[in-house]
Amino acid sequence: MKIGENLGASVDYAKMLFSDAGRLLILIILAIIPIVNLVVVGYIGEILKHSVDSKKLPPLEKYWSLWVQGLKIAVVCLIYMIIPFVLIAPFVFVFSLSWAEIGYLPTYSWIIVVPLLIIGTVLAFFLAIIFAMAIVNMVRKNSFGKAFAVGEITSLIGRIGWSTYLLWIIVIFVIAVIVELIGSIPVVGWIIALVLSPLFGIFSARSASLVYLEGTSSSEEETEMQDTKSSEALEPPMTPSKFCTKCGAKVPAGSLYCSECGKKQ
Repeated sequence: MKIGENLGASVDYAKMLFSDAGRLLILIILAIIPIVNLVVVGYIGEILKHSVDSKKLPPLEKYWSLWVQGLKIAVVCLIYMIIPFVLIAPFVFVFSLSWAEIGYLPTYSWIIVVPLLIIGTVLAFFLAIIFAMAIVNMVRKNSFGKAFAVGEITSLIGRIGWSTYLLWIIVIFVIAVIVELIGSIPVVGWIIALVLSPLFGIFSARSASLVYLEGTSSSEEETEMQDTKSSEALEPPMTPSKFCTKCGAKVPAGSLYCSECGKKQ
């Protein structure tokens, strides 16, 4: 699927949220409540594993399960970005403190904190590339550890095509920036952002699922089907059995005596 087709299908899918005003309202309310907003994150996770052939959104139910799923996604995000944050934090601290006191960055900051900022930013960029598919991999395979299966994830991206994947990342990033800019419009921006936030989450999750399937449909799914068939072929045939007419114990077919009561069959 080309990126244009991907985005078009994802937009059409996200627009279905407008057909259920009640669900949209609930998502908006949940999104503005700290901690509770993990339910919205978990619901977006449901989009990731929802069948791409489905013509409707997954139901908004089982809030505790959604909250737990949202927490897992948040923890993965924290683990991925903790090192870049540690590297970037000194610059933010020095910049805010120095700018407030003297109006410029002191000389030592250009030697110490600015290089840390550059390293942290570059690292955050590369980790974000992995992170996007890591979340999908974790949710679709229902395994927290799959979020950190870096070799598996990079292999998946390789099958998608690195150029195609990076272009998709850039497009999604640009759309996210546009959504943020709309949200910064004076007076009405925050209201628009409340509506756009769940829509963008559903859109980006659907788009990520379609990208993910581009790397799995031709290889991993076929391998899994072959493994299933192989295991079924290797499974020994079930031995016929009957039950003892005296005590009711299970007796292999052809046995003359019950192994439990010893009565003749």
